[in-house]
Order: sequence, then C-alpha cells, then structure tokens
Amino acid sequence: MVLRIQVLGHVAAWHDREPLSLGSTAQRAVLGLVAVAGGQVVPRTAIMDVLWPDRTPPASAVNVIQTHVLRLRRQLEPDRPSRGRSGVLVQVGDGYALRAPTAAVDLLRFRQLVESAERRQLAGDPQEAAALLDEALGLWHGPPLADIPALAGHPHTVALAAEQRVALARYGDLMIALGSAADVLPKLEQVAAANPLDEVAQARLIRAYGAAGRRGQAFTLFGEVRRRLVEELGVDPGPELVRAHTDLLHSVGSGKSADDHRRPAAPAQLPAAIRGFTGRVPELARLHKAITGSAGTTIVAVSGTAGVGKTALAVHWAHQVADQFPDGQIFLDLRGFHGSGRAVEPAEAVRDLLDALQVPEDRVPVSVAAQTALFRSLVCTRQMLFVLDNARDTAQVRPLLPGGSRCLVLVTSRNQLAGLVATDGAQPVGLDLLDAAESRDLLAARLGADRVAAEAPAVADIVNRCAGLPLALAIVAARAATNPHFSLRDLAGELCDERIRLDALGTDEHGSVVRSVFSWSYRALGPAAATMFRRLGSHPGPAVSLPAAASLAGLPASDVRPALAELTRANLVTEPSPGRYSCHDLLHAYAAEIARTVDGPDALHAARGRMIGHYLHTARTADRLLLPHREPPVVLDRMPPGTTPETPEDRDAAMRWFAAEHRTLVTVTREAAATGFDADAARLAWTLCTFFQWRGHWHDQAITQRLALRAAERLGDDTGQAHARHHLGRAHAKLSRPDDAQYHYRQALHLFGRCGDHAGQGQTHLGLGALFEQRGDSRTALRHALRALDLFRLAGNLPGQANAMNSAGWCHVQLGHHEQAIAACQEALALQQEIGDRDGEAATWDSLGYAHHSLDRFDEAAACYQRAIDLRRDLGDRYYEAASLHRLGDTRLASGDPAAAAESWRAALDILDALGHADSAGIRGKLASCS
Repeated sequence: MVLRIQVLGHVAAWHDREPLSLGSTAQRAVLGLVAVAGGQVVPRTAIMDVLWPDRTPPASAVNVIQTHVLRLRRQLEPDRPSRGRSGVLVQVGDGYALRAPTAAVDLLRFRQLVESAERRQLAGDPQEAAALLDEALGLWHGPPLADIPALAGHPHTVALAAEQRVALARYGDLMIALGSAADVLPKLEQVAAANPLDEVAQARLIRAYGAAGRRGQAFTLFGEVRRRLVEELGVDPGPELVRAHTDLLHSVGSGKSADDHRRPAAPAQLPAAIRGFTGRVPELARLHKAITGSAGTTIVAVSGTAGVGKTALAVHWAHQVADQFPDGQIFLDLRGFHGSGRAVEPAEAVRDLLDALQVPEDRVPVSVAAQTALFRSLVCTRQMLFVLDNARDTAQVRPLLPGGSRCLVLVTSRNQLAGLVATDGAQPVGLDLLDAAESRDLLAARLGADRVAAEAPAVADIVNRCAGLPLALAIVAARAATNPHFSLRDLAGELCDERIRLDALGTDEHGSVVRSVFSWSYRALGPAAATMFRRLGSHPGPAVSLPAAASLAGLPASDVRPALAELTRANLVTEPSPGRYSCHDLLHAYAAEIARTVDGPDALHAARGRMIGHYLHTARTADRLLLPHREPPVVLDRMPPGTTPETPEDRDAAMRWFAAEHRTLVTVTREAAATGFDADAARLAWTLCTFFQWRGHWHDQAITQRLALRAAERLGDDTGQAHARHHLGRAHAKLSRPDDAQYHYRQALHLFGRCGDHAGQGQTHLGLGALFEQRGDSRTALRHALRALDLFRLAGNLPGQANAMNSAGWCHVQLGHHEQAIAACQEALALQQEIGDRDGEAATWDSLGYAHHSLDRFDEAAACYQRAIDLRRDLGDRYYEAASLHRLGDTRLASGDPAAAAESWRAALDILDALGHADSAGIRGKLASCS
C-alpha cells in the first residue's frame, strides 16, 4: 500500500486511493500539526497549545494526545504489530515527528518541486522551471490545514501560505517572461482579488495584463488600485505599482522576474577562523546537537557576560559547520553594546543582508517591511548560515530571521534573549566563565604546553587573577607570547599589583578583572601604541582603516602602522581584513575612558576634527569620481594638520570605499552634528548623496539630511538648509512619502529663492517633476522640467540645462510629442558633448533611440542606441549598457530583423547574467519567443 498525506488544503490521507478515517477535528489537528513541521519534532506542549488554546490543559492532556496518536497510527500503519514501534508517526523524546517519504506528503513534494524549479532557473532553463512550479502549485487544494480552525493562525500555517505566495510570484514572473502571461492570469487574478491592497500582487497582475496584450485592463486596474489606496489608506501608489505603470506606458510588455536566473556567488563573510581555540566542549556538543537531524531553520542563542568568548565560540563553530550551508555564510555585527550607545537598527541590518546577497539596487524595495519580505523570499529555499553577533535584544534580531526551512541562525548576546527562545524556538546556549583547567588549556594553546607546565604556580596565579574570563586571559597570553624572555612569574606579579590598584574602580568582580587586565596591558605599551589606543576610543564606527587611524593620531600612516601592529600583538585590537582594525566593545570603552583621563579636551577635540576631516575629504574625492559634473561643489575648509585622506583611483574604487565605510560615514555624520562640527556634518551629508542614491539607501539619506538640516539651522545657513531640504525631498519621494517630499521641495524652492540660487531652484523643480511623473502626471512634470531649464539658463549651469532638456524630452515621449522629444534631447546632447558629460550623453542617446523607435524610425533608433552602448561600455556602466542593448534588440525585431534582435538580446543577457540581475528574465522570454 502507498501512503499519501495531504495538508495543502483539508487534512486527509489515503492508502493507494482508499481514504483513511482520521477521526475528530482534534485528532486531525494532531496529524496536521506534526505533518506541517516538515520532519521536525513537535513537543507535546505545542500540541496542547493547539488542542486547549484558551485554558490550562486538563490533567488528562497527555493521555488524550497519546490516544489521538495511537488511533492515527492504526490508520496510517494498519499492518504494524500492536506493540511494534511506529515508523511513520514516531515518538522522539517528549514529542512526535512524521517520518514519511517525500512523495507521501504533499507539503514535502511541494518543497521538492520548488527547489528543483529554482535549480532549473539558475541553470538557465526557465521553461522547465515554470513547469515544475506549475506542478508544485497544483498540489494546493485550498488554504493549508483548511478544516482545522485551531491552526488557522499557527506560525507553521502562516509560513506555508507565504511559501505558496512566493512560489506563485516566481511562477507568474517566469510565465510573463516566457510570453505565456495569458496562461497565468487566472491564478494572478485570484491572488490580486484576495489581496486588494497588496501593491506587489496588483503590480504583477498589471504586468501580466500588459504582456498578454490586454493593456486596457492593465490601465483600468492601475486606476482602480490607485483610487483604492488613496481612499482606504490615504497613500499614493508605491514604487512597485509606479514601475509597472511606467513599463506599461513604455510598452515593454515583458515584465521583470522576481528572481534571478543566475544567482551571484554565495557570500562567505565569516571572520578568520580562531587560532588556538580551546575548551567549550559541552557547549560545542550542544551546538552540534541543535542542527543534527533538524529539517527546518535552526536558531541558536548564545548568551554570556562581556568578554566570555561568545563571538569566538560562534565563529569557531560556524567554520566547523560552514560546508553544510553551501548557499553562503553571512556575518553581521549588530553592535548591541558598543560604546557609542547606538546599536545597528533592524532597518540597517536588513539592507546589509540584501547587500550581502548582492541584490541589485533597483530591485531593493523602499519600505523596510518590503525589504524584509524580499530577504525572506530570497533565502526561503536556500541553505545558509547567519551569524548575528552582539545582539541587543530580541526586537533587534526578529526582523532578521530568514523565512526558509533550511537555515542556521547563530545569535550572540550579553542578554539571554528569552523572547527569541519562547516565541521563535531558539535553542539557548549559555556561556559561563572558564574553570581553572579550561583557563590553563587556553594559556597552553597560546603559549605552548611546555612553558605553561614549567611555571605552574605562576600560571595558577594568572588564572586566578583573570577569573576565568577568556578576553582577559587572551590579553595576558598575547603579552607573554610577544615577550618570550619574560617569566610568567613576573607577569603574574605585575598583574597582581595592577589588580590591587584598580579593585576599587570596578563595580563588580568581572568589571574589576577586566579593568585590571586592560590597564596592565595598556601600561606595557610603547608611547606611540598607547596614544593610538586612546585615539581609537574616539572612533565611532565598527572598524577603522589605516588612514583614518593615522588621522586620529595626527601622524603619517607609516608612523601609525607599527603602533597598530603592536596593539594587534597585544590583542587589544584585531585586523579582521587587511588594513582595517577593530576592537572589542569593552576595550573601545576603556580606550575612551583613559583618553578622557590622560588627554585634555583640546587634544580629543582636535583628534575628532582630523577624523571627521579624513572622512569628509575622502568622501568628496570619491563623490567627484562618481559624478564629476555634480553642482554646486562643496566648499571645504583646508584639512586640519595631520589629516590623512584616502585617494580612490577610479569610480570602482570610489564605490568600494563608500560601501566599506557606509555605516561609519552615517555614524560620523551624527558624531559631527553632536560635537560642534555643524558645517562638516552638513558637508559630509552632501557628499554622501550620490552613493546613497545609486545604491538606494534612501533611509540613510533621510537620516543624514535631517542631521544636515538641523546643523544648517544652528549655523543660520540658508544655503545649507536649502540643499538639505532638496535632498530630503528626494529621499521622501523614493520612500513613497509624496506629501513629505513635496513639502521639503517647496521649502527648498523658497530657501534657494531667498539665496538667489537659480541652479538650486532648477534642481528642485526637476525633483518636483520626477514626483509628478511618479504619479502619472506627465503634463505637470513637463512644466517643472521647463521651469528648471529656464532657471539653469539664468544660472549659466550647463550640466543642469542638459539634464532639464533630457527630462523635458522624456516627458514629451510620455505625452506622445515625439518630435518635440527629439528636439529637446538633441539640444541636451549638444550641451553634454560640449562640456564632456559622457554619462549624460549616454542617457540622452538612449532617450533619442526610444523616441525614434516610437516614430517607427528604426534605423535612426538603432544608431542612437549604438552610441549609448559604446559610451556606456567605455564608462564601464555595465547595467545601462545591457539596458541599451535590450532596447536595441527590440528595435531590430520591430524592423524585421529577428536574427539581429537575438544577437543584441544575447549580448545584454551575458552582461545581466554576470551581474546577477533580474532583468535577464524578460530577455530570456524574448529569445525563447523568437527562436
């Protein structure tokens, strides 16, 4: 007999085709709950919560559950001997698990098919991927566990519904890209009808209507959704809907895939393996047990006091099990207890996760909720390891938990994260202080067993003084290792004297130990290293580069490098990657404390000024490489003496620097605004705009521009306020806050007008035009573009004039004024060629190509696209080179040359596949349709 179990709909089971009698609703609930656990053990307590949700389980609860299980076993395994062990509904400890072949359970088969579809998609076979997803979705016969009301809101049920939505979204995108939109319309219509305010579902249906040639219905649906959002939520359409509407206007008709066909390389972000790691045998055994036999996502919460070795344990074990997670390993320092007092916010961390997954900027949604949903969708079928280090609390961690079923999340925190354990099923692993034997083993691993054995009494004294704290032991071992001629007895004596001197300063035993060891190690430093250590206490970021450290010290980098090497040997700082240094939060706080004691306020203020100067001048250099014609230039003061800026060589190097220093730059802007460097805070915020806009970091732009606005207000600087308002307007526009955006733009217009800054007014009118274009009001957008053009002419600002002409040309295209569009773009082109604005020239050639195509002038369109392609290839702008190649293919096809079209599309596809970009789906569909 072949057993089949169904949970994707009503709970049911069959032997061959004979339905089984599963008994009462409560009994079916037991089977359903165990089945949707996907092979994981379901504790009896979890079953009790379902069977008796509103009251304390009766004394007979265990017997009731055992009776349900016994009756289910009789149905599922009728040939099992009465006293034989069950092979299907098995007892594991104090719980139950379903052990059945994948083919026997519709949920397991569904997940297998989805995984196979993803592999086929990544292998470049979208047709087979779509067929597999179609089969997977065909297994659903209604909501999961539809006849068990008690499980309607259960986390497993909710997660299953989310898996179905993700699979349907991928299926819809693939079918649209393959030119089979009409076949998937019924499913998409059903989802959209059930979720009338889900903008992503509505946008996908709009794309499908457009791809199926039902453009009238697509426009009607957009209008209905827009009206519904305004009337029921009081908001305008967000970016997903706007993009779908814009694509419809452009008659692209292919849509974009929600998933990549070729995934970028798996992230491998674990810090270097811990050398000399020793001890923690019971804890490592618990960690291994946590993932042994687990079929779902495992969450482990490692907790313990500061300096007890949580990160070392997490990194050590993560390296041991990394090969079990071939889709990547991601490490995030959440800075929950950093001396700056500012932990990484969940919104920042989610974006860091998307960056680690190499999600292209234009695929990143605006809202944090949508970013979290995208992250969970991307990893839902992947085997990945996440180390979330130094977490503050459960609220910081919960948005970062993956939605998949095969991930490992390892969280470290000084807090026990009881909420994560109770609600999210995290397995707690507590770290205590090392005992005497473990402490000796740690010293032996660092210093050698012979040296430790030769001075056993001194080792015992050191172990006693360090009180089992691994951080303290590591620092003592570092000093002993770098001074092999020192006897351990002498080191123990020094440590004893220091402990006596500082005992009164500690608030508890651990605090006293930490401070005494830190002070002892600090007093052993040379003068240059000691000064460098104190200066590092003024750095607010997670890591500091060599030039930034040199700026803090006010010395050349060549003089600072030996000091940093000495600090590294002393284990007071680490070098997680070449040329970047960090230190433990406790050490950072200690460095800041002794700096306040040893150095006067003037010295600390000067060091902070040099540090801010380093980031400001480097950011300005990098920003010029990204956008050479950006106006107006930031007027910088001369660098403070002793400042060492970095000098990125080209655009790629500039982007790498911005990406590496991203979080530090936001923190330094905040630090500058809080410590009297208002002018530098406003200037630094201005230099970050290009990077934030190119990478889609709109939340960070809003944060830094608010800081800039307050700084400019304190300075009474109208120009600074105007620029901050302008950039706040753009950030709010991208964050789907049109009313806030319009308010800031209007304020910026007023301030720029008061300053007589025509170019600033022009930029703001362009922002307002883009805002109205988002709303589908191309006529008002055109008026703003033309007003911007007038203002740029008054200012004599040629790059601005060209930008405004191109914007006006684009608006004319949307309005069907193709000849006017061409005239505007040609005028823009002449200016861009005159001033050498090659980026702008490439964009304008592309716009001209689109305008000529709209007039059926296919030869002219192809020539324009080719100019754009050549320029973008020279500039290294790979994505937009592919975009122009894509449109060139469309033009070649329209002109009756499918072979040339396919050649252009294949060239675009090669680039997009190399970038791991979602636009490749639409091109694959076109290639498939013309082959």
